[in-house]
Amino acid sequence: MFGYYFDLALRSLKRNKALTALMVLAIALGIGANMTTLTVLHVLSGDPLPDRSAQLYYPQLDPRDMDGYQPSDEPPVQVTWTDGMNLLHAKRADRQALMTGGAVPIQPAQSAIEPFYEDARYTSADFFPMFATPMLYGRPWSVADDEAHARVAVISRKLNEKLFQGRDSTGQTLRMNDEAFRIVGVMDSWRPAPHFYDLNSGSYHGDEGVFVPLTTAFELKFDHNGSTDCWGKGGDPDHMETAPCVFLQFWVQLATPAKAAAYKAFLLHYSQDQKALGRFQRPPNVRLHDLMGWLDYQKVVPGDVRLQAWLAFGFLLVCLVNTVGLMLAKFLRRSPELGVRRALGAARREVFMQLLVESGVIGLAGGVGGLLLALGGLWLVRRQPSDYAGLAHLDLSMLATTIVLAIGATLLAGLLPAWRACQVTPALQLKSN
Repeated sequence: MFGYYFDLALRSLKRNKALTALMVLAIALGIGANMTTLTVLHVLSGDPLPDRSAQLYYPQLDPRDMDGYQPSDEPPVQVTWTDGMNLLHAKRADRQALMTGGAVPIQPAQSAIEPFYEDARYTSADFFPMFATPMLYGRPWSVADDEAHARVAVISRKLNEKLFQGRDSTGQTLRMNDEAFRIVGVMDSWRPAPHFYDLNSGSYHGDEGVFVPLTTAFELKFDHNGSTDCWGKGGDPDHMETAPCVFLQFWVQLATPAKAAAYKAFLLHYSQDQKALGRFQRPPNVRLHDLMGWLDYQKVVPGDVRLQAWLAFGFLLVCLVNTVGLMLAKFLRRSPELGVRRALGAARREVFMQLLVESGVIGLAGGVGGLLLALGGLWLVRRQPSDYAGLAHLDLSMLATTIVLAIGATLLAGLLPAWRACQVTPALQLKSN
C-alpha cells in the first residue's frame, strides 16, 4: 500500500506545482537554518575525547593571599609552578600532565626555508598516553627525559611535512631558539575540539606544531604566551618557577569514581598542609571537574551560538505553521476527490494514511533542499573570522538528523490538515458534484 500511496502523492504534488514548491521551500528554509546552527552547536559542544573523557579531571587549588578574599570565590583555573610540580611528583593519579603553551623560533636546516615561529606545548611525558594522541612515527619522550631536562621533541605531522617532506624524521635534529633538539616522535593529525587541555589560549585554538618537556622549556627560558595571574608583589618573568603566579594547566587521569574521590581528598589535605606551612593563606578551596564538567564550567560554547540555535528553532516553527496552512488549503481543495474515494469503500484511516504519505514526500523534498541550504550556510560560517569557524562541517549523524527532522516535522505539520480532510462527509461531496 505504501507504494500506491507514494504514487498518489507524486501525482497530487505534480497537479499543483506552485503550491508544492511553496511548501517544499518553507520546509527547506526552516530545516536549512536549523541544521546550520545545530551543526555548529553540535561541533562546539561535543566530547573531544569520548573514549576517556570520564576518566580525565582538572584539579583546582587556591594559593592566593587574602587580598580581596570572599568565601564564595572560585579557585584559580591554573596552578603555580611549585604546586604543579608538587602534584606531578606526588603521583597520586594514574597519569598526570603539567603544561603550558608557548611559541618557539624554528631554524630549519634547509636554506630554502626561512626561520619561523611555531606554536608549542611545554608539557610532561604523560600528556601523550593520557590524551591518546596518535603517533605517526616514533614515540613520545619518557618521564626520565622530563627529569633529565632532555633536549627532545615531538613534532606535528604538518610541521614534519614542511621540514622533512613527510619522511620519518625521528632521530633528526631540530633547532629551536639556537638549541639542538632530537626528534623522538611525529604526532599524527590530532585536533580535539574544543582545545580542552588549555582553554586559556582559545577554546578552539589551532593545534601546536612542537611539543617539548616542560622542564627543558623553562630551563632554556622559552617564551610563554599563555594566561598569567599573579598576586602580592607579582612575578619575575625570568623566574616564574618561584613567582606567586598561576600559569600552568594540570590534568590527571583517574580510572574510577572512587579514585576521583580519593584524589579530591588528597587535594584538600595538600591545601591544608600548604596552609600550615604558610604558603597558602586562604582556607582550603579545591575543585575536581571531569572533562565535560570542566568545559561546562568554563562556558566553552559561545552564548551567541546557543541563541542562534533557539532562534533557528523559532524560525522552523514559523515555517511549519505556514506549511500547515498550505497543506490545509491543498487537502481541503481535494475534498471531492477524497469523498469519491470514501464512497468507493476506502476507510477514513486509509485516506488519512494517504495524506500523511503525501506530507512525508513533501518533507523528504524539503529535507533535501534544507540539506543543500545547510551546506551553503556552513560554508558561510567557515568564512567567518571566529576561531571555531573551520570546524563547521556536516558529519553523518547531522546528515541523518537533517532528513529525519524534515520528514518528522512535516508529518507532524500534516496531522491536522489530514485529519480535517478526513472529516468531510462523502455524501455531501457526491451531492455537490
